[in-house]
Amino acid sequence: MKEKPFAITLDVGSSLANHTGAWRTERPEYVDRLPPCNQACPAGENIQQWLFHAESGDYESAWRQLMRDNPLPAVMGRVCYHPCETACNRVQVDNAVGINSVERFLGDEAIKRGWSVEAPPVTSGKRVLVVGSGPAGLSVAYQLRLLGHEVTIREAQEQPGGMMRYGIPRYRLPREVLDAEIDRIVALGVTLELNTRVDDVLAAQRDEGFDAVFLAVGAGIGRRAYIPAGDSARILDAVALLGGMEGADRPLLGRRVAVYGGGNTAMDAARTARRLGATDAVVVYRRTRDRMPAHDVEVEEALEEGVRMKWLSTIKHAEEGHLTIERMALDETGFPQPTGEFEELQADTVVLALGQESDLSLLKSVPGLSVDHGTVQVADGLMTGHRGIFAGGDMVPADRTVTVAVGHGKKAARHIDAYLRGSSYDPGAKHDPAAFENLNTWYYADAPASVRPRLELARRVSTFDEVVHGLDESTALFEARRCMSCGNCFECDNCYGVCPDNAITKLGPGKGFSIDLDYCKGCGLCAAECPSGAIGMVPEE
Repeated sequence: MKEKPFAITLDVGSSLANHTGAWRTERPEYVDRLPPCNQACPAGENIQQWLFHAESGDYESAWRQLMRDNPLPAVMGRVCYHPCETACNRVQVDNAVGINSVERFLGDEAIKRGWSVEAPPVTSGKRVLVVGSGPAGLSVAYQLRLLGHEVTIREAQEQPGGMMRYGIPRYRLPREVLDAEIDRIVALGVTLELNTRVDDVLAAQRDEGFDAVFLAVGAGIGRRAYIPAGDSARILDAVALLGGMEGADRPLLGRRVAVYGGGNTAMDAARTARRLGATDAVVVYRRTRDRMPAHDVEVEEALEEGVRMKWLSTIKHAEEGHLTIERMALDETGFPQPTGEFEELQADTVVLALGQESDLSLLKSVPGLSVDHGTVQVADGLMTGHRGIFAGGDMVPADRTVTVAVGHGKKAARHIDAYLRGSSYDPGAKHDPAAFENLNTWYYADAPASVRPRLELARRVSTFDEVVHGLDESTALFEARRCMSCGNCFECDNCYGVCPDNAITKLGPGKGFSIDLDYCKGCGLCAAECPSGAIGMVPEE
């Protein structure tokens, strides 16, 4: 929740410390409530706090607050699906605060200005091995390094970043942005070993004296499906296609490309095919759009770029140059059933985007681990069944997003740190949520959300230039100021102005207010008029 920049005090007369008179049955007190944006963030960001700094124009303080929880703000500002905005109370007034847009602005500003984070001067002497350099691995390495531990990341690929590099296209995540944020983490003193595959995690831990291990191997293996096909049919998986874009030679797909699947990876594969020269890129999906796992924004952008969608369809047979498609129909449970109706679809290449799996072969000799449906089972602190080995990101049961993985890294770092110190980590209880009904929205002027500019459509299908651009400083500042500070005082002076008994005293900028209970009659007007719901009425003792 938001860390208040000031202290609230109650000036209670000695004679009224336990009871304050028959005229008052309730008394006001300032409260801290959990903003819905903070509550919804999978990375555990203190969103309201960094927005508080940003809206004053103190961008570096905002960025440093953000970096406490997330070392990849410029990346996250591009690829996060911002559940914080879905939860934002402002969506019930006009539009959600553009939290993700401001986050991207801060991340880009940090890169432009060369802001950095300093490592602690003293190390603990404990060593941690991180397997994988995707978002979970980078996040846990960053947090552990700040906690004073020595960290080594081992990555099997030629370049770091995991599926951020080998699964997210450049038009969504420019590589210079990814590289800049990875370089900042490595500069803390994190050892990064590329082209270094870990085949036996226990042997690696034992032979080199690591005190703990965090597994973050990601889900880099595309799932296959049996499709009857002729010898000349060209079939490849989406992971191989997107990963191949990082090499010197780009994949050759032909002019007609069919993508089989309905997730975000399918959208990325189809949009990439268009940029590689496909005049016809079609997504074949066996359910309807409303049941598609891809996010709406991904589907909309694909449609804008000329990607066709064949709903309620499945591939029955593939031959060179064409496919046989069967129409499907949803039964009463929403499950697709074959209809026996077929059609032919011209396609030079079929790209399978049917999900991804993690390579868990490095765990074959580890006792105590539990694997279910291709994922490693972990406890609340992300420790596996083998003591001292933790795991996170795509290889554990959770939503597979960059934001979730970053949150896993932060959470695991806290528990690994406690494990290394022979203690346990207790995050403590959270405050009650700041509900919309606690707010007084009349205080906030109508201010529709800012819209990020986009690359013109004509260039989108012919280049891998970034499609969605960032906000400029004035627009980012405007967007930050749309925050309603749900559940936490921001010194608007409403309580001071409406109190009929002059019971509220201003303590100065950044220091908040005090309530003189010798004067307060408990009318509740201050609580009723507080815009952010930061004053509650509690019964007298």
